This record gives sequence, structure tokens and C-alpha cells, in this order.
Amino acid sequence: MKANAQAINYGVIFDNQFVKHFNQIIGGCHWNYINDRSIIEVVMKFRLAALALSLSALAVAQDTTLGKPLTLAKPVTLATLYAAPAAQVGKTVQVSGKVTEVCEMMGCWMNLTDAEGHLLRIKVNDGDIVFPKDSIGKNAIAEGTLEKLEQTREQVIAAVKHEAEEQKRAFDPSKIKSGKTTYQIAGTGAVISAK
Repeated sequence: MKANAQAINYGVIFDNQFVKHFNQIIGGCHWNYINDRSIIEVVMKFRLAALALSLSALAVAQDTTLGKPLTLAKPVTLATLYAAPAAQVGKTVQVSGKVTEVCEMMGCWMNLTDAEGHLLRIKVNDGDIVFPKDSIGKNAIAEGTLEKLEQTREQVIAAVKHEAEEQKRAFDPSKIKSGKTTYQIAGTGAVISAK
């Protein structure tokens, strides 16, 4: 009876059976003696449990590491790389940028961009690394060997057509007027930010 009277003081009506089971679950005081102190202890236990859940949720939001560990100390910006790309061809480079696109079929490439509009593809052999499709919009650091690709008009058309099919986009080959020279990284590792 005392338990019910005390519970009513807190604006909640409990029957004795509920109070008994409640205290058994939370390991509180004996069910006949709910008082201000035991209520405070219960509230504190719930607050600690909520804090523990919040911290575990934060721990889940970790960066995604793909492929081999990064070996260079610091990434360069895409703008820095594009200022003199020929000097870096064949060398290991590490770049940072925002993921704008990921291969829909195999996850075998991702495009990085920066605030100035530079775009660089990170390409891997199918299955070596699978870039997650949910990476789009996240920041990433990628490392690998910088490659220079010189393509004829026909090669550009074939590549753009293939990508358009993968990404389910329209493709008009008449818009491609000539070949082009591009750069990409043959990726060995990447870290995609959790944010």
C-alpha cells in the first residue's frame, strides 16, 4: 500500500505487482520501500543507460577504410595536383575531395571533386576495393598511382557510353568531338569520412 501511495505522489499509479517486477528488473530497493531516494536512483540509472547508448551510437559512426593502409603523411588538394599533373604521373599520390559519384555496377571507381570544380577518378580493378554507393556526398582521402590517359574520340565514346549504361544516364555520342587526355588514380587505398 505504501508503494502505491508513494507512486501517486509522482503522478503515476502503479500496482504492487508492477512495482515488484520493476524493482527486480532495475535492481532497485525492496519493492515495499519506494521513496524519494529510490526514485532518484532509478532516474540516474536510466540517465546512465541513455548516455551509454548515445556513446555507442557515436562509436558506430566511424570512417570507412578501404583497401591497403594509406602510406603518405598528408593528402594534396585536387587543385594542387592539377597545377602540375605531369610531374606526378607514375608516382604514388594521396588526394582529398568530396565523393560525387560511385560506380553503380561493381563499386570499382569513385569520383572526387573540390570546391574549384576539379574532378578526379579513383579506379580499381573489379573486386580489389568496392567503393560504397552511400559514399556520395562524403569527404574521402584516396591513394594510389597517378595515371595519364590519352584517348581517341572512339575510346572516349566507348568509355562514356559504358559509364552512361552503368549509371542509367542518357548518352549522345555526337556531343563528343575529339579525344582527350585525363588523369586518374589507380587506387590502392581510401578512407571515406563518416560525415
